[in-house]
Amino acid sequence: MSVSKKPMVLVILDGYGYREDQQDNAIFNAKTPVMDALWAQRPHTLIDASGLEVGLPDRQMGNSEVGHVNLGAGRIVYQDLTRLDVEIKERTFFANPVLTSAVEKAAAAGKAVHIMGLLSAGGVHSHEDHIMAMVEAGRRKRGGQNLPARLP
Repeated sequence: MSVSKKPMVLVILDGYGYREDQQDNAIFNAKTPVMDALWAQRPHTLIDASGLEVGLPDRQMGNSEVGHVNLGAGRIVYQDLTRLDVEIKERTFFANPVLTSAVEKAAAAGKAVHIMGLLSAGGVHSHEDHIMAMVEAGRRKRGGQNLPARLP
């Protein structure tokens, strides 16, 4: 790898997306003379900031934290969302010792298992599949009995 003796600047613009479609595109339609000049006169590149390219499920939007982690690592860093999806798919999630121990302890004491979390398909801070997998894990350990659910 060659080392340049010329100064170089890495500029990361969180939330500054690139899309050629003009409709509903604030960045494209804004007057940005400095950015336009830099783009026309200086080397630049675009990087993917969502989905499989940053360790998230396909078509899942990223966020600044995901982007910074991947840039800092210089490689794809699989996010918790993706890791949990894989564990659920491969069924290793249901053998998680912390989860199984908590359910077994509650069952042995005749107590309820309370599962709390965000119930959303968004995948940004939570995913409903993960909550449902915890319910399934509890049901399995409780002998397959149905568990009552209470939603606000």
